[in-house]
Amino acid sequence: MHKLLRLLAIGTLAAFAFVAFPLSLSAQTFAYVTDSINGADNVAVIDTSSNTIVAGVRVGSYPTGVAITPDGKRVYVASEASDTVSVIDTSSNTVTATVKAGNNPDAIAITPDGSRVYVTNPVDNQVSVISTFINRVVGTVKVGKVPHGAAINPDGTRAYITNSNSSDVSVIDTFDNRVVATVQVGFGPSGIAITPDGRRAYVGNGNEVVVIDTRDNRVVARIKVGATPYGVAIAPDGRRAYVANLFSHDVSVIDTSTDTVVAAVQVGDHPFGIAVTPDGRRVYVANMESHDISVIDTSSNTVVATISGFVQPREIAITPLH
Repeated sequence: MHKLLRLLAIGTLAAFAFVAFPLSLSAQTFAYVTDSINGADNVAVIDTSSNTIVAGVRVGSYPTGVAITPDGKRVYVASEASDTVSVIDTSSNTVTATVKAGNNPDAIAITPDGSRVYVTNPVDNQVSVISTFINRVVGTVKVGKVPHGAAINPDGTRAYITNSNSSDVSVIDTFDNRVVATVQVGFGPSGIAITPDGRRAYVGNGNEVVVIDTRDNRVVARIKVGATPYGVAIAPDGRRAYVANLFSHDVSVIDTSTDTVVAAVQVGDHPFGIAVTPDGRRVYVANMESHDISVIDTSSNTVVATISGFVQPREIAITPLH
């Protein structure tokens, strides 16, 4: 099996895009990357120990958002053009269910207990809620205009949804799925991430990152970053926020104790999705127009690897350690 995986990694994603291979999740982590353009509708699987693509899973048309259940057993992938969410079993890297989830499903967030998936529907100005027990939509929530990003706080009581055309963030009470607050943040909010202690939400917005205090849902800081921040990820210890800047082709590193930018790391062209490994040592960045993934060492804030073989990578999620 190991020999087969090494041989596969030599080729491009196109060479094995429709083949799935079982992986071990014992002490390893894997990055799941949505990759799509001109019919190449796949999720690429990267072994983060070797930074090689080891599998490709065919999903719906134009996959975008991706999230992994806390137990690491399932990956949920939103496919905009097919109005579906695919469910991937990580033990075999096969699609085990396909869920109809509103129009043009985009961003995905999963509750900490793994019971529900929140999926944005930009066309409908709503969020679809999927029960992972039955893999079916069990509710919808009306939010602002063109919801684009999603994050859930660590205790699972609130979902935060960025609305790009109404310049605000909707706060959903996950107990009864109703909007309990709306936070004005400014033009075009996109990616969002919440600190491990649940006290702050970091939102990519225009040419800045807006920081929301989740205790009273008010804006407490605005941080100038690169051009058009999109993806946002926070280190497991909460000390750093990493922001992919689409048009300046770099990643801003924010010290969350001072809310200041402490580094800017040049990556590939048009960085979009971003994720941090569970040990906090690496950041993975999907570069749409250079068709690759940049791997950043967080101790030096330098790119230490570039993974090729993609068509147009968009979002990234990384499995937890078990």
